[in-house]
Amino acid sequence: MKQKVTIFWFRRDLRLDDNVGLFHALHSSFPVVPIFIFDEDILESLPKSDARVSFIYDSLQKINEELQLTGSSLLIKKGKTTEVWHSLLTEYDIQNVTFNKDYEPYAIKRDLEICNLLQQNSIAFSSYKDHVIFEEKEITKSDGLPYTIYTPYKNKWLEKYHLNGTVTECDTKPLFANFAKNQFQFPELSQIGFEKSTIKVLPHNLTQIKSYKETRDFPALDSTSYLSPHLRFGTVSIRKLVNWANKTNQTFLSELIWREFFIQILFSFPNVVNHNFKSAYDGIQWRNNEEDFKRWCSGTTGYPMVDAGMRQLNETGYMHNRVRMVVASFLCKHLLINWQWGEAYFAEKLLDFELASNVGNWQWAAGTGCDAAPYFRVFNPEIQLKKFDDKGIYIRKWIPEFDLGYNEPMIDHAFARDRAIATYKAGIVK
Repeated sequence: MKQKVTIFWFRRDLRLDDNVGLFHALHSSFPVVPIFIFDEDILESLPKSDARVSFIYDSLQKINEELQLTGSSLLIKKGKTTEVWHSLLTEYDIQNVTFNKDYEPYAIKRDLEICNLLQQNSIAFSSYKDHVIFEEKEITKSDGLPYTIYTPYKNKWLEKYHLNGTVTECDTKPLFANFAKNQFQFPELSQIGFEKSTIKVLPHNLTQIKSYKETRDFPALDSTSYLSPHLRFGTVSIRKLVNWANKTNQTFLSELIWREFFIQILFSFPNVVNHNFKSAYDGIQWRNNEEDFKRWCSGTTGYPMVDAGMRQLNETGYMHNRVRMVVASFLCKHLLINWQWGEAYFAEKLLDFELASNVGNWQWAAGTGCDAAPYFRVFNPEIQLKKFDDKGIYIRKWIPEFDLGYNEPMIDHAFARDRAIATYKAGIVK
C-alpha cells in the first residue's frame, strides 16, 4: 500500500523556522513529506552557472541536513511542475497538500493548475500567507481599491501592523517529529543540469541597520544588510525581520513596506510586467540604441558612478540601492532606452531579483510607474558621485583604471537632460 502523507511544497520559503505553511502541514494527522521542485519552465532560460540556482541548491542542502537530524529528508524533483505532481500522485496516497502563496503572475497560473489537479483527485490543499505581512486586499483604500501611492499605503500598513501589536511568528521545531521518516537521495547540482557558480550570495548582516538612515546612501561604506536575496528566496522570515526592524530602525522598516507595496501593485495590476503603469507614457519614442545599451551593460559609459555600479553588478550580482537609481535613470533618461531593457538585464544579473520590485523600481526611475519620479527629474551622475562617493572609494574599487585617465562621458549631461525632457513632453498623452 502507498504511504498516506501530507505534502509540504517548498518554493520561495527556504527555511524550516517560522514557516507558516510548514507549521500548518506539521499539524496534519499524516506524516509530512517536504518537497522542492526545480521547475524546468523557469530553469530553461538560465545559464548553467546561475548564482541563484546555486544559492537555492545550497539552501535546500541546509534544510535537508536539518531534516536528517529528525530522521527525515527533503524530496527533490526536477521537471515541469504539473508533470511532477502527476508522478507524485502515483507514488503516494496524498491526503493533504500545503504551500505558501506566491503573488507573481506565473506562480498564480501554476498554482491554479496544481490546485485543479489536486481537486480532480479529491485531495485537500491549503495555501498560506508567508512571504509578506499583508497580502492582496488587506491594505486598501476606503473604497476597497488598491493604493497606487506609497505614502498612504505605508500609513495604512503601519496602522494595521500596530493595531495588532506585532505579527505572530510560528514555532515549528516542536513539530519536527511529524516529518515522514523517509531517506531520499539528495541530488548533485550537476544532476539538475547546473554547475556551481563563482558568484556567491553573502550572509545577511543586521549589525549596520541601527545607522541605516544615516549611511544607506553611501556605497563605499558597504553598510547595507545583504538581506534582499534572503528575502527573495525566503531563507529569512519576514515576520521576524519586520518585528525586529520595528524596534530598531523605522527607515529600514519603510524599505520593507516598499517591497510589499510593489508586490501589491503587481498582484493588482499584473500588466505592469510588460506595460507602463501610466499608459499616458506609452507614446514616448525611445531611441533604444543597441551600442549605447552595450556600453551601459559593460560599465563603459564614461560616467564613473554608472560604470562602477554596472561592473559591481556584473561581477557580484549586487548593486547598492543609491547606485541602482543612478544607473537606471541614466539608461532611461540619458540614453532614452526603454526601461524594459534595463529591467530584463537586472533580472538576469541580480541575486535579489524579485519581479515586483524590479519592475516597480525600473518604472519608478523611468517615470512611467505608480508614484514614480517625475519625468523631468534627471539624475546628474557627476553630482551624485560628489554627494555620495566624494573620495572616490567606491568607484576605484570597481574601476581600477580610473586614475590612469578615464574615458570621456559618452554623452553630455546637459544635452541628454534637455533631450530627455523634450522627448517625454512630446510623448506623454495629455
